[in-house]
Amino acid sequence: MERKGLPVRTGIVRLIMELIKMSLLSAIVSFVSSLHSSIAVADELKVGDPAPVFKVQSHDGSEFDLSARKGQWTVLYFYPKADTPGCTKQACAFRDTIEKIRSQGADVFGISADTVESQAAFHKKYNLNFKLLADPEGAVIKRYGSKMPVLKLSKRWTFIIDPELKIRAIDKDVDPVLDAENVAKKIAELKAAK
Repeated sequence: MERKGLPVRTGIVRLIMELIKMSLLSAIVSFVSSLHSSIAVADELKVGDPAPVFKVQSHDGSEFDLSARKGQWTVLYFYPKADTPGCTKQACAFRDTIEKIRSQGADVFGISADTVESQAAFHKKYNLNFKLLADPEGAVIKRYGSKMPVLKLSKRWTFIIDPELKIRAIDKDVDPVLDAENVAKKIAELKAAK
């Protein structure tokens, strides 16, 4: 009797295994699809494109409107999370290099998916001297293509935007310690090339 039941049990086990494989395959396809979507969005913005304009709150509660920056150079750097080691190094490097950047007619704005309150605490803790922008819904992060797949965080990318609000440089391989110096050099190069 047991031998007759064995093939049925084996069949049920095989069916369950196939269902598990299909679920895993479906999850993998979904993940790859979301990864592809993120990459496709990131590939859409390139040097020479108009910078997507947006309005968000800054760390001090005031509204930041990128379109109001027309006529000025703008550095928009995206970072994953306030008050984490790499993000702190990057923010402090911009703090320490800000005069070199501002002397070229540019200003710096850091943006992440953190709340206004988190940005304010980060700004205060490290005595930052530039605005941090809050994008808790991730709308700006998505528009600039810097959203990490699956996670509600931004990749560490830096955009340099010219006075006509056109993207003049995109760095997708950012070293948090060197980003500020690299930005200062790149703005000087871009201005000299005009």
